[in-house]
Amino acid sequence: MAAPRRDTRGIVDAPGLFTRVQFRRRTPAAPLRPYVEHYWLIDWDLSEPYATHVVPHPCVNLVFQRYADRPGSGEVAGVGLELFAQKLTGRGRVCGVQFRPGGFRPFTPERPATDWTDRRLPLAAVFGAPDTAATGTAAPDTAAPDAAAAVLEPDDEDARVAALDAFLIPRVRAGPRILAQTDLAMRLADRIRTDRTIRRVADFAQAEGMSVRALQRLFAGYVGVSPKWVLLRYRVHEALERAASDAEVDWAALAAELGYSDQAHLIRDVSATVGVSPTAYAR
Repeated sequence: MAAPRRDTRGIVDAPGLFTRVQFRRRTPAAPLRPYVEHYWLIDWDLSEPYATHVVPHPCVNLVFQRYADRPGSGEVAGVGLELFAQKLTGRGRVCGVQFRPGGFRPFTPERPATDWTDRRLPLAAVFGAPDTAATGTAAPDTAAPDAAAAVLEPDDEDARVAALDAFLIPRVRAGPRILAQTDLAMRLADRIRTDRTIRRVADFAQAEGMSVRALQRLFAGYVGVSPKWVLLRYRVHEALERAASDAEVDWAALAAELGYSDQAHLIRDVSATVGVSPTAYAR
C-alpha cells in the first residue's frame, strides 16, 4: 500500500501551520485509491486566531469541518482558482478528501467537473443518493447530514478514516466509458505534474495523439480547468516550495528549469497567485 505523499506543496508557511495544528494524511480504502490522493485530517486548539493559506491543487476536495462552536458540516470544494484563506480560532476539526486531478468524476458522472470549479457546495447539492445511480438522476442525498457527524465526532482517527471510506465507496457509480475517460484524465494530469519536459500544451497533446481541442474538452469535463492552467499551477507550486526551502534562489535558473521563457513570467505568475513577489514570499 503506497503511503500518502509527504510534500507540502500548496500550503503557504507549512512550518507555521504545523506548529499550531495536528496535520495528518491517511490512505483511503483500496476501492477508492484509484481516485483519491489521500485523506487529510486537521485538529486544533488555539489560544489566538491563525489564518492559514493554501494555493489550491487542480483537484476537487470533499471537506467535513467543525469550527469553534458551530455544528459540523460537509461540502464539496471544486478546483480553487485563487489563493484560499481560512481563519482558525478556538477548537476545531477538519477531515478532508483530496481527489486526484480528474478523480472526482466517477462520484458525479452526470456532471462535468467544471460545474464545481471555484465553488463550495453542500453535500446535498452535489451527491445523488446511491440508489438513484441507475436512473441518472441526482436525488437529494439523505445520508449527507448524518455523514458529517459520523466523520467528525469520533476522537479515534481510524474511526474517522473508516467513516470517510463508508461515505465514498457506495458513491462510485460511473459506467465503463466515464471510468475510462477518468483514467485518461488522471494519467495526463499526473504526467503534467511529474514531467518537466512538458512546456507547451500543443506539444503535449500531439505527443499523446490528441488534438488540443480534445485535450481541453477532456480536462474541462474531468479535471475542471484547462491543461494550461494545470501546467502553470504545478510550476507555481514548485517555485513556491523552492522559495520556502532555499534562501538563495536563482530565479532566472529556476524559470528556465520550469519551462518559462524568462524570469519575469515566473515572477508574474507567482505574484498573481499569492499576492506578493517570490522574494517577499520567501522572506
